[in-house]
Amino acid sequence: MVGLRTLSTVIGELRRDVAAAHARDPAARGAGSGEILTTWPGVQALLAHRVAHGLHGLGVPLVPRSISMVSRTVTGIEIHPAAEIGDGFFIDHGAGVVIGETAQIGDDVTLFQGVTLGGTGFATGKRHPTLQDNVTVGAGAKLLGAITVGHGAKVGANSVVINDVPPNSTVVGNPGHPVRVEGRRPEGPDVDWIHLPDPIADALKAMASRIGELEREVAQLSGADGEPEAEVHELRPVQGPSPAGG
Repeated sequence: MVGLRTLSTVIGELRRDVAAAHARDPAARGAGSGEILTTWPGVQALLAHRVAHGLHGLGVPLVPRSISMVSRTVTGIEIHPAAEIGDGFFIDHGAGVVIGETAQIGDDVTLFQGVTLGGTGFATGKRHPTLQDNVTVGAGAKLLGAITVGHGAKVGANSVVINDVPPNSTVVGNPGHPVRVEGRRPEGPDVDWIHLPDPIADALKAMASRIGELEREVAQLSGADGEPEAEVHELRPVQGPSPAGG
């Protein structure tokens, strides 16, 4: 009976995982569920993990780790059997994704290729990140240690995050730090990587503005004409609507 309950749970989770792929991957919108199951590596890796995690919870030796190893070989995605993953999880592309033993992932979370949910040091116990519901992590991002990424947060591509992330915020950079995104942030997965703020450009603009004020004060004291004020221009101004529809 325990095995039947585990199988029933895995089937229910699988249905929600396939639905998540349909909802969040534009390439899957015209594909059937059978095609997604057989050709989407992220869904295949998650299916293998659901089975391995269920067996791990039953205390079955060897088999869960063996399933994880085979899945990593086939899909390029490594998920420890003990990792806790909620409903509606989606890994887009997936190559190089690593999810550690004590990682905890909430509902409706999206990861892109190359993401690492890793530990730091050799300590035992909780040592991997916790991702709350509706978190989106961009390609190549590294989240390290027993940190918590709050509900609805977004981690920019190639960021390295070693501290907690507040809910409904965006983190960019190395080391990652929260930045403010202007405008309404919709609930649910958000993959608008184009309209991320640029904290370095903002700092340069503030510094240029302050230097301009000082130059004007010096010009007034000396009675000389001030030089034209320097301006900081973005390398690539971002215009137009979000490609994610947000």
